[in-house]
Amino acid sequence: MNWTLALHPDPDSGSSLTVRIARAITRDIQRGRLTPGARLPGTRHLARQLGVHRNTVVAAYEDLLAEGWLTARPGSGTFVSAELPDRPAAPGAGTTQVGYDLPPWRELRAPEPEPPRGALTLNGGSPDLRLVPTAALARAWRRALRQPHLLAYGDTRGLPRLRGALASMLAARRGLAVHADGLLATRGAQMALALIARALVRPGERVAVEALGYAPAWQAFRDAGAALVPLRVDSDGVVVDDLEQALADGPVRLVYVTPHHQFPSMAVLPAARRLRLLELARAHRIVVVEDDYDHEFHFEGPPVRPLGAMDPAGCVLSVGTLSKVLAPGLRMGWVAGPPQVVERLAAHRRYLDRQGDAVTEAAVAELLDDDTIPRHVRRMRRVYARRRDALLAALERELGGVLSELPTPGGLALWPRVADDIDVGAWVRRCRERGVWFQPGATYAFDGGALPRVRLGYPGLDEAQLEEAARRMRLALPLKSCR
Repeated sequence: MNWTLALHPDPDSGSSLTVRIARAITRDIQRGRLTPGARLPGTRHLARQLGVHRNTVVAAYEDLLAEGWLTARPGSGTFVSAELPDRPAAPGAGTTQVGYDLPPWRELRAPEPEPPRGALTLNGGSPDLRLVPTAALARAWRRALRQPHLLAYGDTRGLPRLRGALASMLAARRGLAVHADGLLATRGAQMALALIARALVRPGERVAVEALGYAPAWQAFRDAGAALVPLRVDSDGVVVDDLEQALADGPVRLVYVTPHHQFPSMAVLPAARRLRLLELARAHRIVVVEDDYDHEFHFEGPPVRPLGAMDPAGCVLSVGTLSKVLAPGLRMGWVAGPPQVVERLAAHRRYLDRQGDAVTEAAVAELLDDDTIPRHVRRMRRVYARRRDALLAALERELGGVLSELPTPGGLALWPRVADDIDVGAWVRRCRERGVWFQPGATYAFDGGALPRVRLGYPGLDEAQLEEAARRMRLALPLKSCR
């Protein structure tokens, strides 16, 4: 035990000090504070801490050793007996019982189970962490740690160098005319969405969302008290006519969209719909939150300009992340918008998180400035394009009669249609039993209804693994469905 054990014998109750010390130890064992195998402090240390003679503590330990509460290991110390059952804390101990009413809570979606280690995982479209430039990142981290001021409180909006580097990237790659004072660096895109919801949505206001989409974003707005209005999604993305119809029923405060690669279908919103969405936003003073989560990975033609690059009215907030570019565990995201809005978001961030991780921000800024991240993106675009082609070929070979509508213009996942005679939920469960994890279309439906679709993210597996995944998916089909 490296920490001083805070032991509290009962005050004078007619019992000897030895008995009271022994009773305090057994009480902590019974309520689960001291667990089987836990090491107790040495008798000298505990005696000095309690301000008593060492012999008093020795006598207490000896009593507990004799009763079987403790065991002694010569040369190692005194421990709680490992033969005692591992007890949960007793009622009233303050660790498991809640002494007050919790507010009502209902998630839009139950959390998905985590795939077991070793599974062939096609969930989400997360990057291949084996290819992250960890050596360059570690060097940049070390250089950042040599700057002690980065360990102090800093700018809530994020390190100025990082915001400047992000602004340069967004201007060059996405056509956004944004400057450092129009950027808030966040711990991932999810924090950005939560801050937008807290800062810009009042309870009872209506927020329009894609009826096929990203449940954690819906939850962020719902937690702010918003009334969610689902908008249909078709093969071209969100149906903007639905927003116009919703406005006939009353004001809409905010609309959340994924126009570049619609999540999860990967559809690209056509220019006519983009322009109509921006016109409705201007006319009705609607906040448009554009989640451009994987802009860099577009494989057919040039990437489409973000809504934020087409918005003269100041209605669009652009949300992005480096989770797909580098790694989700870095928790590096941003919001780009008018400086006045960014300052309001930063004000909410101050009481939620105070600031980001300045050391990580400095390291990432260095990798943006020295071309490490741009080079990595160029390399990953080639790697992921090959993997996309490999998965398409494997699915055609193994599941050509089962999956259709496979190609997508970009993004890091496929959204194939499943044959009508296949129970998608049952097939997904059988695939998981064979060690292949992916998500059914129902995961992304606002109403939770069944959809004849699955989402297959491919970046995290190499070509051989993708081929094996497709083979196992075929073996998990009902026999009558196999070709």
